[in-house]
Amino acid sequence: MAEAKRSDALIIGSGIGGCIPALLLADKGFDVLVITRASEPAETNTYYAQGGIIFKGKDDSPDTLVKDIMRAGAGLSLQRSAELMAELGPSLVESLLINKYRVPFSRTSNGELELSLEGGHSLPRVIHANDSTGKAIEDTLIKEVHNHPRIQLLTNATAIDLLTLSHHSKNRLSVYEPETCVGAYVFDRTNNQVIRCIAPNTILATGGVGNIFARSTNPPGARGDGIAMAARTNARVINAEYIQFHPTTFEHKDSPPFLISEAVRGAGARLVHNNGEPFMQRYEPEWKDLAPRDIVARSIVKEMLERDVPCVYLDLRSYIHETDIKERFPNIYNHCSQYGIDITTDLVPVVPAAHYSCGGVWTDEWGCTTVNGLYAVGEVSCTGVHGANRLASTSLLEGLVWGYQAAEHIMKRAQDNRSLDHDDIPPWQDTGTEIPDPALIQQDMNVIRNIMWNYVGLVRTTRRLGRALRELRNLHTEIENFYQISKINDNLIGLRNAAEAAIIIAHAAWKNKKSMGCHYRE
Repeated sequence: MAEAKRSDALIIGSGIGGCIPALLLADKGFDVLVITRASEPAETNTYYAQGGIIFKGKDDSPDTLVKDIMRAGAGLSLQRSAELMAELGPSLVESLLINKYRVPFSRTSNGELELSLEGGHSLPRVIHANDSTGKAIEDTLIKEVHNHPRIQLLTNATAIDLLTLSHHSKNRLSVYEPETCVGAYVFDRTNNQVIRCIAPNTILATGGVGNIFARSTNPPGARGDGIAMAARTNARVINAEYIQFHPTTFEHKDSPPFLISEAVRGAGARLVHNNGEPFMQRYEPEWKDLAPRDIVARSIVKEMLERDVPCVYLDLRSYIHETDIKERFPNIYNHCSQYGIDITTDLVPVVPAAHYSCGGVWTDEWGCTTVNGLYAVGEVSCTGVHGANRLASTSLLEGLVWGYQAAEHIMKRAQDNRSLDHDDIPPWQDTGTEIPDPALIQQDMNVIRNIMWNYVGLVRTTRRLGRALRELRNLHTEIENFYQISKINDNLIGLRNAAEAAIIIAHAAWKNKKSMGCHYRE
């Protein structure tokens, strides 16, 4: 029988939304357990964020940033959350990322932070580390986590389900108490055992859902684990229909989907056809190529359909100097070069892909969910900031701000934490006996991805969504039966969660008959 792991805080996920509260709590004497399903803890959505993080521009103000967030959110952003981010965010970037952890952001020749302009922003206010900002932040934070004596980092560890007293406690009278999370069952793949991770505070920082779509910019772990686990505990999930599709991912038959950062267009690049003709001015005369992402992505799809072409192109060569391209976008330059595309002389083929979930597990300004003891931070959460469409480079800032807020709330309620006896939670009972067939798992996952891409993608209709729900519900039943009779493994856990997350998103899209932001109904 596996031992139970006790901590003051269990954090599921090791991106910026997980690392920031882990470090802040550990600095205050809390014992923190951070788990990640990846073998390398830096393998997170944060790591792959290219563009940057909002700081503060020349003549900038919190009010100006709030206006930009609200405009991008298509009327659905929560003003008080936008104000919290705008007031607190830049100061936390300065005090934590710049001064305390010393993230190596790009600087000008005179040593000042280099500010970029991105889509939807009224002025340059985004700081970056060339075109690998997320990597610079993630590498820095993971090093701090590794070196902190009060943080235990467990890799190859897949959360199966959240533990709640009403569902799992041996004391059946707990069913009368408010829903309370006390940790998670976690599959330790290194030792091939399920362990009970018991904690009075649990933070979901599991990232997004991009990989339940056929094309995605997200890493493999972004399969909706957090939303699915939270939904099974009856935590409130909102705005799930608002899935942002990034307009520009590199299109090449041999390349995995690779993000071409919006900062490329912020630096001057234009979206064009193979003859070099720009087209965004026809859809958005004011913003052109820097219009909000939902407009740009749908415009690209319309151009592709009307001209019967497999992609459009980004033209850097005509608008950005060759030296600036290589200095500002070395990662993009190197990746495209591997596939025979020189971005200083060639047009870059691009298509849209699923990128970011604007909805998720409902939280308040402290990251608290509707389940006691359960917090959600980052893309898995819905703070209200993103509304119906996320403003560029707000995601890393949201993870920073709400990671800080969650840590502050946990510290304030530390004296209220109930004493938990791990014996109140029974060990995991593995009732499955069959070895799950990887071919069946892969096939089911491909079916989910194709349903979501074709029926719940950039453009949605009543018929498409109805079919999606019928097919997903049938598949969900099959997968749940498959899960119950099979021995546990990571791919099976992911498949179960992907099916659950897909139904949540498709149902939300079906219910919402009004087009808004990145939810577009024909």
